[in-house]
Amino acid sequence: MLEREVGELLKELGLTLAVAESCTGGLLAHRLTNIPGSSSYFIGGVVAYSNQVKTSLLGVSEETIKTKGAVSEETALQMARGVRELLKADIGIGITGIAGPGGGTPTKPVGLVYVALSATDHEECRQFKWESHRIQNKRLSTEAALEMLLNYLRCRRRI
Repeated sequence: MLEREVGELLKELGLTLAVAESCTGGLLAHRLTNIPGSSSYFIGGVVAYSNQVKTSLLGVSEETIKTKGAVSEETALQMARGVRELLKADIGIGITGIAGPGGGTPTKPVGLVYVALSATDHEECRQFKWESHRIQNKRLSTEAALEMLLNYLRCRRRI
């Protein structure tokens, strides 16, 4: 189980985590907190479903929302940075996308998701295009976030 392995590494490395979720609606936080003892490394999360919450609480630039859109690499990275700073965590994860079944456009189709990680020593963002239904798109997005986090933690452990 990815969330268990992530938790073990966070504990081992003495790192804390905060998450900012849009299209996953808190599913990542739910998965993380299903693990007993997660309060030792999981600080909390923000479900930033509206653009107003993204800008006012997480510090996503209004210019980014206007020019790149709420579903973009730039927004995901700013969400990850924002939640890390807001909750004083070592690592922040940001997820934004279009879970479906509606809301897609030709340039940003249903299933388009950006997952970002922000830490003091590393930042990255990946784009995904899921081709499933809403619940599956949300689940796949949290899997991608946990895998990204796990890869980062494994690299940190080797340092």
